[in-house]
Amino acid sequence: MDKIILDLCGGTGAWSKPYKDAGYDVKLITLPKYNLFDVIEREREIIIGDLVINANDVYGILCAPTCTMFSLARTTAKTPRDFEGGMALVKKCLEIVWFCRCSNNSKLKFWALENPMGYLRQFLGKPPYTFSPEDFGEPYSKKTDLWGYYNIPKGCYREMTDEEKARCAINKRILPELPDGYELPDNFTRQQARRSMTSSKFAEAFFKANK
Repeated sequence: MDKIILDLCGGTGAWSKPYKDAGYDVKLITLPKYNLFDVIEREREIIIGDLVINANDVYGILCAPTCTMFSLARTTAKTPRDFEGGMALVKKCLEIVWFCRCSNNSKLKFWALENPMGYLRQFLGKPPYTFSPEDFGEPYSKKTDLWGYYNIPKGCYREMTDEEKARCAINKRILPELPDGYELPDNFTRQQARRSMTSSKFAEAFFKANK
C-alpha cells in the first residue's frame, strides 16, 4: 500500500501499529534512532538519517510529543517546568504537518497530536476531542487530549471494576508489554515506556475512523 503514515515521537509505535498491520507504509520517527529535531524539510522532502520521504505522499500524521513539561502531576519544587523546551517539540511536530499540507498536491487526509490533559491546553487551546482509555474498553483511566484534523473514533465504553479503579487510584494499573525489538531511549526506563504506550483499543478505533 502506498499510503505513508508518519508516526512522530511515537515511542513503541503502538498508535500506528494498526496501520502497519494493515499494510500502510509507517515511518516511525522517534528516539533513540531518530531525533525529530534532526528532520530537514526541503524541496517537498522530509529528510532524517536514512529516510527520505516525499511530503506530497504522506497520507496521515500521528504526533505524540513528550508530555513531561505539561503534566499536571509534575512536581516542580526541584525541577521547574520548561515550557519553552516542551513546546519546541510540539512546534516541530506541527511544522512537519504544515510542511506536508502546504502543497496543493498533498495526499494528507488526517493528522492528530495527543497529550495527556494538562498545560498544553494553555498553548494550543481546548482540543476538539478528549478521551480516556476506558471509553474504548480498557481497564484504566487517563484523560488524553487530541488536537488536529481527523474523524473522531467510535468508543466502546466499559465500566471499570472496583479492583481496576483501585489500581488506577494508586497508579498501579497492569501495564502492557513492550513490543519485541523495542529500543529504550537514553534516560528512559522500561516502566516509563510501558506506562506511556497508547491504548491498543483506542489505536484500533482511531484507525477504523481514519483509514
